[in-house]
Amino acid sequence: MTSNPNKPTFNTDRSRLFKDRFAKFGITAGGIMVLIALLLIFFYLLYVVQPIFESAKVEKRASFNVANAEQIVGLGVEEQTEVAYLLDNQGQVNFYSVDKANFGKKLKTLNATLPAKVTSFANSAPFQGHYAYGLENGTVIIVAPKFLVTFPNNERKLTPRLGYPPGEMALEVDEQGAAIKRFAFSHYEDKTAVVALTADKRVVFSSFVAEENMFTGEVEWQVERTELNIDGRVDELLMSPDTTRTFVRSANQIYVFDTRYPSEVEQIQLLSANEENANIVSSQLLAGANSLMLANDNGEISQWFEVNTDSGREFQKIRSFETTKQSKLNIFTEFYRRTFFTTGQNGELGVYYTTSEAKLWQGKVSEGAIEQFAIAPRSNVALILADNKLTVLEIHNEHPEVTWSALWQEVWYEGYPEPGYIWQSTSASDDFESKFSLVPISFGTLKAAMYAMLFAVPIAISAAIYTAYFMSSELRRVVKPTVEIMEALPTVILGFLAGLWLAPLIEEHLPAIVGLLVLLPLGILATALGWTKLPAAIRHKIPEGSHSILLIPVVLFIGWLSFAMSESIELWMFDGNVRQYLTNELGMTFDQRNSLVVGIAMGFAVIPTIFSIAEDAVFSVPKHLSNGSLALGATQWQTLIRVVLLTASPGIFSAVMMGLGRAVGETMIVLMATGNTPIMDWSIFQGMRTLAANIAVEMPESEVGSSHYRILFLAAFVLFIFTFIFNTVAEFVRQQLREKYSSM
Repeated sequence: MTSNPNKPTFNTDRSRLFKDRFAKFGITAGGIMVLIALLLIFFYLLYVVQPIFESAKVEKRASFNVANAEQIVGLGVEEQTEVAYLLDNQGQVNFYSVDKANFGKKLKTLNATLPAKVTSFANSAPFQGHYAYGLENGTVIIVAPKFLVTFPNNERKLTPRLGYPPGEMALEVDEQGAAIKRFAFSHYEDKTAVVALTADKRVVFSSFVAEENMFTGEVEWQVERTELNIDGRVDELLMSPDTTRTFVRSANQIYVFDTRYPSEVEQIQLLSANEENANIVSSQLLAGANSLMLANDNGEISQWFEVNTDSGREFQKIRSFETTKQSKLNIFTEFYRRTFFTTGQNGELGVYYTTSEAKLWQGKVSEGAIEQFAIAPRSNVALILADNKLTVLEIHNEHPEVTWSALWQEVWYEGYPEPGYIWQSTSASDDFESKFSLVPISFGTLKAAMYAMLFAVPIAISAAIYTAYFMSSELRRVVKPTVEIMEALPTVILGFLAGLWLAPLIEEHLPAIVGLLVLLPLGILATALGWTKLPAAIRHKIPEGSHSILLIPVVLFIGWLSFAMSESIELWMFDGNVRQYLTNELGMTFDQRNSLVVGIAMGFAVIPTIFSIAEDAVFSVPKHLSNGSLALGATQWQTLIRVVLLTASPGIFSAVMMGLGRAVGETMIVLMATGNTPIMDWSIFQGMRTLAANIAVEMPESEVGSSHYRILFLAAFVLFIFTFIFNTVAEFVRQQLREKYSSM
């Protein structure tokens, strides 16, 4: 039997077909899994970040009728928002349950010990939780509703109590015994201060300091009083919680007094703060007492705080907010955050945040005027007294400080001379104003990557070209693995060496480092020029492709020479102190851990990546291209520049972009080799803070679910976007280069 000669025969092994299909399936599945993993990371970051951009919401929990509502002068709620308390003008404090189970149930009534008739009432800063009655005999008594927590039968029980922070004894504010018509106060540690308007129209500042008698152990009050000189009527009195600032509003003028020293009270500023065709109707101190909020009858609310001027620190108008125009507009603030609320006669409630300049919510919460308002310690519940009812409002406002403008635009923070990009997430103070600008840490990321690439790209690309094109194969087999094995060196080791060895070395021998940057290229060029002048007999003794070995002693000698001359150059040119010269003569700040250190250390981490990919790209250029160019009479350099590099350009560009991606995402080196200062300065002698390092430093300390926590995830999302953009651009350019030079 003969076979058909025209019919082809294939004897493919079935196992090979199975392996090919399995490999194809495995590679495809692996690629799909990588894409799925990237999408999962992307959507998880969005899931964590999304809540910080949710709008504030105010919802009504419930309300109940209050007897003699017109006598209520103050109210509040405990931290768990289970019990509310109402203070009336007779010194009576009524406690009501406001949890959902027993809403509106009266729990207890306590009476403050008042030695005389009540003529006025005031409350302290919200976080202090103190209330005070001004009496007709010129005294003031301070009370504080408190709660005793017990667990009978494993059930939590709150027992209302009434405390007296400075003691049950009334504080004699006015020695003449005139009735207190209006006052402000603060009880701070062992000091109590009161500023009061008396019935005979005097403004008296009184300071009470508690001192323990060393013999009897009794607490004695040291009292100092000063009368404040005010021209005109007194409409409002305010005092900072630490008693160092006192504000007196007289019509449209604000008197600002320094009350740190009660015996030497000094007026430091007089504000004429009203707008044209408008009058001030109320004022309030923001949380932290660094900002003064003023409400006008035209519906504008302005924020004022101290800034440095040529005349010293002065209060200036920083920003304003618009609300409904009404003649009676009251301002209330949160315990710690820069959120404030507005209430008025039309039953509207407004919620604002100063730093982000945002109106968070505005709406009608009652039919009649809102007579009293109080916010819970956790800012999740508010109480309003309106229409003879006490209404409990649920407030959902977890992240008021986060807006796109606050994250990416300049913001004017309290105490700063001008708006700026600032990252400062935490402080030891509870009333600290968080600063969450992502601009300085994004800038630091790009700055660190730029200096690392400036150091790494020329060295890595040049080394890759020489190794692949000029170096002998024997030497290449040693050099290439040696450089590539550097990539296995942990970056934490590089960061450790950079921070503890390289940074002090550069600081001590800065002239040597600068000298190396100049002398090394010149020395190498001079060596190459001298080599060309040697007789051919000598030059031919060195094997082709091994000339780079001759540069090793040259580099070592120049390095030794630079460090040997460093001290002499510093003494001759910089009077023995380079850092002092940079600061005093050039106005440049020098940090020991700076961008130069980061550039060198991170450059060493990036060089192996760029070198390996670029070297493979150059070495993979088909030999017939270079041989054909040489055969047509082109020199080696002409062939390299016009044939080899053009053909290898897609791979070289990919190498650079891979190195850039590595530099952008680097964490440990920038964490250990910089001062981690989130500043925006291109100076090579100053540090920075990068997105990756910021996440590594602050994530362990952030509260889960807080604005700080979610913004760190947003920083990770921004880093993810950075690398995605870089890789997308790299792939696009690589494809363009590949199409352009594929025909060669």
